[in-house]
Amino acid sequence: MTGTAGRTRNGRALALRDVPWLPPAAFREWIVRGVCDGGRRVAAYFGATREAAGDEAVEGVPLYAVLADDTNGRLFVARSTSDGATFESVVPEVAQAHLFEREIAEQYGIRFEGHPWLKPVRFHRSYRPGHDAWGRSWDAAIPPGVVDFFRVEGDEVHEVAVGPVHAGVIEPGHFRFQCHGEHVFHLEIALGYQHRGVERALMGGPTKRTMPYMETVAGDTTIGHALAYGHAVEALAGAPVSARAHAIRGIALELERLANHVGDLGALAGDVAYLPTASFCGRLRGDFLNMTAELCGSRFGRGLVRPGGVGFDLEPAHVERLESRLAVARTEVTEAVELLWDTPSVRERFERTGTISPDDAAAIGLVGPAARACGIPRDVRHDFPAGIYRFVHVPVMTAHAGDVNSRAYVRWLEIQQSIQFILKQLGGLPTKGRDATVGAMKPDALVVSLTEGWRGEICHVAMTDAAGRFSRYKITDPSFHNWLGLALALRSGQISDFPLCNKSFNLSYCGHDL
Repeated sequence: MTGTAGRTRNGRALALRDVPWLPPAAFREWIVRGVCDGGRRVAAYFGATREAAGDEAVEGVPLYAVLADDTNGRLFVARSTSDGATFESVVPEVAQAHLFEREIAEQYGIRFEGHPWLKPVRFHRSYRPGHDAWGRSWDAAIPPGVVDFFRVEGDEVHEVAVGPVHAGVIEPGHFRFQCHGEHVFHLEIALGYQHRGVERALMGGPTKRTMPYMETVAGDTTIGHALAYGHAVEALAGAPVSARAHAIRGIALELERLANHVGDLGALAGDVAYLPTASFCGRLRGDFLNMTAELCGSRFGRGLVRPGGVGFDLEPAHVERLESRLAVARTEVTEAVELLWDTPSVRERFERTGTISPDDAAAIGLVGPAARACGIPRDVRHDFPAGIYRFVHVPVMTAHAGDVNSRAYVRWLEIQQSIQFILKQLGGLPTKGRDATVGAMKPDALVVSLTEGWRGEICHVAMTDAAGRFSRYKITDPSFHNWLGLALALRSGQISDFPLCNKSFNLSYCGHDL
């Protein structure tokens, strides 16, 4: 049953009463058939309290799923309730749901029967008082088996444990390799050591703290998450945004993409000891960050995006300086990056390293450059356009080998497209328009807001209560989809390839630990 349950589009408010309740078996079938037969994928899958669902008479824990139809630009939302303390897992048929179900188990105490590896995700307090799905209370020891790592048995098989404390300034994450010599059989990644409780803090909002939370969901993706939030609030409040504000937001989002893609290419060069590109790109990343500061005074774009518009405008002098600096940066980035493709030793390390097949990438739901490097043309700007992208097309850049080289090359192609996009917007900024006044949000409503951040799809699902305040706010950072991709990239590779593979994904710890 694929159906049209809760059909909606990106950034369009939907009354909660229009989100159908499905019996547990039908809900499970809707997800499985939608993904396996309907070509859809899981954009979000989460639990909520009965109060957040707008129906306190509901028995059990309400469950919500958002399925994305990339081909037709449609989103489908449905909900169900757990039948007691258990629910039949969809993971045996829909692998991309594995982490979502583990998260729900931890937050709401539902044990997903048939899940192949049901473990906590972040080891934080449940949204429901009492025990979680593993029978843990906060004054009791963790039962044996709850946090076991996967083990490969055999002569001369050994484990290499890295983290969670790392050298240098890096967030905590644990990486456990099962190896035979240098050969990696399996990598298991455990995160959640700094769970921040962002989603819990958003309930009851918006408040004065809400935007600072959004701008620091993942600090290197300030514009991406702020835009997803802005689109959600604007949809719920019925607030239009001026064409000029849309253009400035698009410029900022592409500058964010440029800074991070250029920085990643430099870091990849550094990981293979190719210092010319590493040095040049390290400096050029700073140049793009400084261009963002030219917009709003913050190198990360804080304060720029505001519901209803932008916090800063672009004066003619700013436009002229940005155009001049972009022209110089385009020349310098081209010279620095093309050294990579012209250097045989670099290509030798990049090619055939950390390969993910297109089938595996689709099965686990990869997003962003990691998916596009496997030949999957998945890009929110094209599939679910919002804001400026409804009017200006950005070509989707893909590669097909699924290795480090493809992930790097997709970044390079996107750098060129982003520069071209920004110059086009600067050359034809719409006339000034007033920012919209954002009033009260619709009560008992739901909106799905998607944005293509530099790592990939950012998904915000906002639900309101009878007073028009957030009753549930679910954030899915692209890293949540992609960490398993890094684990698969190491499978059957060499353990010495891990730094290179890790940087080719460059995923977020804090964006995962919400």
